[in-house]
Amino acid sequence: MTEQRTRIARQFIEAIPHARALGMQLDAVGDGVAELSMAYDERFIGDPSTGVIHGGAVFALMDTCCGAAVMNHATGAAGTATLDLRIDYMRPATPGQRIRTRAECYHVTRTVAFVRATATDDDDARPVATASAAFTVERAT
Repeated sequence: MTEQRTRIARQFIEAIPHARALGMQLDAVGDGVAELSMAYDERFIGDPSTGVIHGGAVFALMDTCCGAAVMNHATGAAGTATLDLRIDYMRPATPGQRIRTRAECYHVTRTVAFVRATATDDDDARPVATASAAFTVERAT
């Protein structure tokens, strides 16, 4: 991780109150790529009978990771916001396991960035969720 990219991603994540509340952690960052994770926490359980983390917590992790990928794209966005985010939940995250998300900003126009992301737990071969998103691209003036 380059120092500047890491700084940009950390500032982006730390500016979002729910990212801090959920304990999101920056794991890696590159040109248009970000990897974030979130530890299993009983406060975020959606179904007490199974111990499965609520889909809203997974959604927040994926949304934040996608935004961090946009902020670190070579086109140099000065800011971003979610326009559209579609998540396909494929299976519940395994209780007790850390949830990891990797997002890639694969195309940027003058005003919109397009991102894909995958969330996994310890079983990398079976995603918890996948996402397809569009984000605003704010340019420095």
